[in-house]
Amino acid sequence: MARTVLFTGFPGFLGTELLPRVLRRDADARAVCLVQPAFLDLAEHRVEELVGRDASLAGRIELVVGDITRPDLGLGDAHGDLTARTTEVFHLAAVYDLEVARDVGMRVNVDGTRHVVDFCRACPDLERLQYVSTCYVSGRWPGIFRETDLVRGQSFNNFYEETKYLAEVIVAEAIEDGLPATIYRPSVVGGDSATGATQKFDGPYFILRWLLKQPGVAVMPTVGDPDGYRFNVVPRDFVVDAIDALAARPDTAGATYALADPEPYTIRQLIELFGEVTGKRLVTVPLPMGVAKGALRHVPGLQDLMGLPPASVDYFSHPTHYLTEVADAALAEEGVHRPDRETWFRAMAVFVRANPDISSAAMI
Repeated sequence: MARTVLFTGFPGFLGTELLPRVLRRDADARAVCLVQPAFLDLAEHRVEELVGRDASLAGRIELVVGDITRPDLGLGDAHGDLTARTTEVFHLAAVYDLEVARDVGMRVNVDGTRHVVDFCRACPDLERLQYVSTCYVSGRWPGIFRETDLVRGQSFNNFYEETKYLAEVIVAEAIEDGLPATIYRPSVVGGDSATGATQKFDGPYFILRWLLKQPGVAVMPTVGDPDGYRFNVVPRDFVVDAIDALAARPDTAGATYALADPEPYTIRQLIELFGEVTGKRLVTVPLPMGVAKGALRHVPGLQDLMGLPPASVDYFSHPTHYLTEVADAALAEEGVHRPDRETWFRAMAVFVRANPDISSAAMI
């Protein structure tokens, strides 16, 4: 019987690139992508693009309208048939929005993950659940956060972090109960390392876009200690390469992998490099955290001008350092390495210049 892979999170940023990789592993495998009605047209367009680049994918990607917030994933009568033939599940769907309301985050990130886990438990031939979490399940844990860490009594910057943490707890408990699953924790995910391309501007793109709006001398506000805090960001292709390689290995079931930079730039190093790649001479203006976030929330027009949501400011004084030893050991065996960061940041700057109107909105 041909393998059937259920995908959530298509046509999202990671899912669009990961899906064809998974199908190339097995020429007889088929994918069923659970797609929200609002994104069905986009999903159909993405499938056409994928098949245009690789004809071997033709007829192997099925789009099914569904909803992970419903116990049956919105599949109705098709639920039983799909559980009977599904052998692997990639669960990427989530609200990637730092300012998400708690009820939305709970419904999509927590309830949605619980429903996907329940679906997996109902699959008689399930080989693996591949679950994409985030490094920021750490919340604001001060100091080292290992790949084996999860429940540490941590506080959270926002409801995105909290609900992704609660969702990972569900998957971790399912693993303890015997569900074959692997957890992947990317840090902030930027665009492609060669082209800088991304579907939406967030993370480091906020800084690049702000600097590119300014003249030769650019003002860059900072919060906290720019030499004491670091900003952890990795390119999309590294994350996709890593998940693709690790998901194919049977010995990775039950493990958690931090797909992060083990030695990220300090905030000062990051800002200075972004000044260099954008050709700006920087004037840094230190601000207290509360003042910076309050100004973005309450000064009319400032958030639109800077393109920086208030919740993102927390990540410029983030106290957690992520260890990546488990992931790095396995990825070294697969020949997967992080690209050169300076080359990547220059590519991102070029992409922002060429595409100034890309949105920062999350897919919800």
